[in-house]
Amino acid sequence: MVATVIQITESKKQIQHMNQVFAEQKAAFRKNPMPSREERVANLKKLRDMVMSNQDAIIDSISKDFSNRSADETKLAELMTTIHAIDYNIKNLKKWMEKDKKKISPLFQPASGFVQYQPLGIIGIISPWNYTVSLSMGPLVAALAAGNRAMIKMSEFTPITSALIEELISETFPQNLVSVVNGDAEVATEFSSIPWNHLLFTGSTAVGRHVMRAAAANLTPVTLELGGKSPTIISEDVKMDEAVKAIVFGKAFNAGQTCVAPDYILCPEHRLEHFVERFQFFFEKMYPTLKHNGDFTSVVDDRQYARLQSYLEDARNKGATVIECNHSDEDMHNGTRKLPIHLVLNATDNMLVLQEEIFGPILPIISTKSVDEALNYINDRPHPLALYYFGMDKSEQQHVLDQVRAGGVCINDTISHFAQEDLHFGGVGESGMGSYHGEQGFLTFSHAKSVFCKNHFNSTKFAYPPFGTVIHKALFSIFFR
Repeated sequence: MVATVIQITESKKQIQHMNQVFAEQKAAFRKNPMPSREERVANLKKLRDMVMSNQDAIIDSISKDFSNRSADETKLAELMTTIHAIDYNIKNLKKWMEKDKKKISPLFQPASGFVQYQPLGIIGIISPWNYTVSLSMGPLVAALAAGNRAMIKMSEFTPITSALIEELISETFPQNLVSVVNGDAEVATEFSSIPWNHLLFTGSTAVGRHVMRAAAANLTPVTLELGGKSPTIISEDVKMDEAVKAIVFGKAFNAGQTCVAPDYILCPEHRLEHFVERFQFFFEKMYPTLKHNGDFTSVVDDRQYARLQSYLEDARNKGATVIECNHSDEDMHNGTRKLPIHLVLNATDNMLVLQEEIFGPILPIISTKSVDEALNYINDRPHPLALYYFGMDKSEQQHVLDQVRAGGVCINDTISHFAQEDLHFGGVGESGMGSYHGEQGFLTFSHAKSVFCKNHFNSTKFAYPPFGTVIHKALFSIFFR
């Protein structure tokens, strides 16, 4: 009971603090509603220096939160993507900030028109636990490039990293520019209810619904980066080894705890046995051992580990064949949350592995008779965040692109599209709404303000009442031809 009282008190303190910071950021934004490019670049460079100077601390904190997270995975997915985003925004910011000239109808000449990109104001960012740094810093980069101020709600499920990011941000920026909030679900709920000028949430579809509902009360526009079941199609002609290597990488990376990880495989039935054999072969090549291998990441906590085990138990109980990719036959149940990749064969729709987003090292494989059967299977379900297709036939590639709506697509690769700053990243339908990265991030956090400008001679006066004059009749005769 005492612990509960302390926790509630701490949550209330966090809520009071974030409301105070929000008020400070609003006041500061009113004093400087259109930061110059130089100011924005300076802020981005500060963020870059912060990340570069604290690489080891970030790697260490994330690994402690997971009990083991591959240092190289953190460098690839957290640090490199963040630095690349900063550099890309700095390089292109001048062009993005320029007024976008528009054509004016001859009827309204002489006049000019343009769109000015104006900061929205105060941006709320809710980040998840699986990529604690890149999925908090990435949106922050876009918000700062667009000239905004921002507050970030870090995940309570990675407390060590979240505390570190709060400390580093407070040392780098004044809190009326960027601030980090930590706390439990109560804090997150209140965070969603603040009248932000824009709110970006990355997380599950179920929580995304609650976030959108809270934002709707304030008519807060939202970008929802959700998830879902991202399918992978194996074609008839692709070289199996090339496909499988990319799939193993995308599924094993961060132990499958990636929103765009391959969630299930659609494989021609006569190639199924070959796929399973090559998957096990290349998984062993990349990860010769698991338990004491620093390259293979653990499941983040006991709750997620128990959830994944329940999916496997459910599949076995309902008749699936489950293959544990544990070639060294290591005892993985003693003192570790590492979970080998499990291939699930003969999966059916009544199993949890085909109902829920897996978000871990479990991979159902479904046999198909044709690519159209695979497409029908995908289209009978909610739109995925990512779609992966392996095949060299250009016409079939286009057919797949035309037939499936997905947030993003990789052809002959997995997960790499997320790291491309010049490609929009976002979902569709239940996998999300809105997008960011690169110029799209700048646009997401900017108001595109249309401006129509007259100078000394205003031709609009010819439309003034009283109506029915010769001028009006001449004007209408030109327009209504």
